[in-house]
Amino acid sequence: MTDAAKQPADHPTFTEAVRVWAKIGLISFGGPAGQIALMHRIVVDEKRWIDEPRYLSALNFCMLLPGPEAMQLATYVGWRLHGVWGGLAAGLLFLLPGALVMLALSMAYAVFGKLPLAEALFVGIKAAVLAIVVEALLRVARRAMKQPADWIIAALAFVAIYAFAVPFPVIVLAAALIGFFSAPQSGPESDAPPPARVAHADTLKTVALWLGIWILPLLAVALAFGRGHVLTELAWFYSKLAVVTFGGAYAALAYMAQAVVESYGWLTPGEMLDALGLAETTPGPLILVTQFVGTLAAWRHGGGPPVLMGTLGALVTLWATFAPCFLWIFAGAPYIERLNAEPRLKSALATVTAAVVGVILNLTVWFALHVLFANVATLDAGPFRPAVPELASINPVAVALSAVAFTLLLALHRGILTTLAVCGALAVAWHVMGAG
Repeated sequence: MTDAAKQPADHPTFTEAVRVWAKIGLISFGGPAGQIALMHRIVVDEKRWIDEPRYLSALNFCMLLPGPEAMQLATYVGWRLHGVWGGLAAGLLFLLPGALVMLALSMAYAVFGKLPLAEALFVGIKAAVLAIVVEALLRVARRAMKQPADWIIAALAFVAIYAFAVPFPVIVLAAALIGFFSAPQSGPESDAPPPARVAHADTLKTVALWLGIWILPLLAVALAFGRGHVLTELAWFYSKLAVVTFGGAYAALAYMAQAVVESYGWLTPGEMLDALGLAETTPGPLILVTQFVGTLAAWRHGGGPPVLMGTLGALVTLWATFAPCFLWIFAGAPYIERLNAEPRLKSALATVTAAVVGVILNLTVWFALHVLFANVATLDAGPFRPAVPELASINPVAVALSAVAFTLLLALHRGILTTLAVCGALAVAWHVMGAG
């Protein structure tokens, strides 16, 4: 790639950006790894709206925040292009298509249970997403890993999180400390102007505004329905989850699943697994699994018309889960440029970038195992706890469709939409022939 090709393209209009964010929202399958890959391909490689270093710096920042990192990354890029309105457009359009699909599927699940044809379609989509994730991992690794030490950090991060279940925040903190203390005292001279100072008063106003936007509607729900109502419980539980779940959606799933099944009794263990399957195979953030839970909990325990209660449960859950994301980004994004202007902080973020490559590799392996095998267990050998598939449970259809997806994307260089469409159609055709 030439130096000219790496430079940012002309600044897009707001209308053009909205169209692209809507497209991303419609095809953002595959959880955080797939979505980070998709955005990288579109906004960095194709549109060149943001350059590679800024994209990776923003990704590092979002990985440090509680909540869904991919949605927050989209919000940051939108903010960088068009300010607060751009961030709102990017974040909401990243979220809403998947939220609408999840609402429809949750309602259908509440009425009919599992839908075999939809399950078959999702097998094809997951196979395509696996190829998309691997392609993006290779691309990001080629560009982010510049020193031998970067590869060592990435390998250590992967082994730590995959084999020893080291919490993601611990990995990030360790990488940041290594980068900080190994950095030179001063960086090379740069012709770039220093980043503008951020007025702390403006930051406090932003925090106060978005705290109000997040909390006041949920307080209104509690006042309207009472302290013990399921909608109030959903508002409290998911607001708490939004603050404490560092490390993205995967970090939240184990805690949430246990609380939803054992503490609140909203879903059975089997239904929780179905919820995770739906979230993995529909567009939008993986944490939309919370919406499925909110819909079914309010449908069953809301005490009113099921459709109305289920819809309110979905809305309360979405608000409690995603409103904080805009708070974190709009308050913190103005400081990213300043972080990169300080040599030690820049080195810390660069080391975190290498660790994040290892984390994305872990997400890729996790996703691949769950696409290709029906049963995946965790080997419990003291601190050594890797995910191990049951070889006899391999899904030959998923393997064949993954091979098709890799051929389309990596060998024939077809687009993401084509790959998704072909694999989805083949999966449905396979299901129909088998049913017939």
